[in-house]
Amino acid sequence: MSAPMEGRIIAAHGRHYTVELADGALRKCFPRGKKTGAAVGDRVKITPQGKDEGAIDAILPRSNLLYRSDEMRSKQFASNVDQLLIVVAVRPTFSDDLTGRALAGAWSAGIAPLIVLNKTDLTDELPAARARLAPIAALGVDIIELSALEPENVHTQLAPRLAGRTNLLLGQSGMGKSTLLNALVPGAAAATREHSTALDMGKHTTTSTRLYHLPEPGGDLIDSPGFQAFGLHHLTRDDIIRGFPEFTQPIEECRFYNCTHRHEPGCGVMAALRDGKIDPARYALYERILEENLAGQQRY
Repeated sequence: MSAPMEGRIIAAHGRHYTVELADGALRKCFPRGKKTGAAVGDRVKITPQGKDEGAIDAILPRSNLLYRSDEMRSKQFASNVDQLLIVVAVRPTFSDDLTGRALAGAWSAGIAPLIVLNKTDLTDELPAARARLAPIAALGVDIIELSALEPENVHTQLAPRLAGRTNLLLGQSGMGKSTLLNALVPGAAAATREHSTALDMGKHTTTSTRLYHLPEPGGDLIDSPGFQAFGLHHLTRDDIIRGFPEFTQPIEECRFYNCTHRHEPGCGVMAALRDGKIDPARYALYERILEENLAGQQRY
């Protein structure tokens, strides 16, 4: 019997996964029995089977686990992420709601966010995009402006920020995420096809989650096309509050320790909202997420 080995999941396709071993070799692996729950970024123990397959025996401890959301369904898809790279664009208009949800998901999991404002060559509409991002910039989130059509500039601005980290790439359709990925990882599409052919993964890999190794100065980038939102339905109330760092200071003024920051007397968050210290749109997003999660708990 083959000795167990450790590796890292770099791609997921339904119930089978591509695991990269320490020497760079790839194996197509399946969870034992009916076990599920592995995600790209997971470090796993496997038992080799045959020439290039294996069975996943255990998932090693994670630093975090992220979910993707499709309508009312959430599914875990990435783990051990250090930084969330949120791509928005000058045009088409990006969703403030989805951007806010991605930030809440990142902060609730202890992940640093970084926003890329793409298509800055559309100079006439650039001021409006900057104005919409101003409340987020005021929270201390770094915003890098660039055009993904200029690969050398993309590399200069982003590569040092991604080095030494596992980065998750997130963006709505039309934001230029694929162009940015190809600028950061030359030949990314070709690499996906080669690995898919080698491991007989089939054509559906275009909608799968995949981890790419970045060229010098290094780092990793996880791309997951085909979904519009971060999954937040699994978050507790405390998780949601962590997703709004501007609440941290005002919460210390709350009269009640279990304050929901919605209607209680002596609420520091609501006082900060009235005083203009919390952006009303951000507070409205907090209320929506909280309502949705409460409704979900009642449903299940």
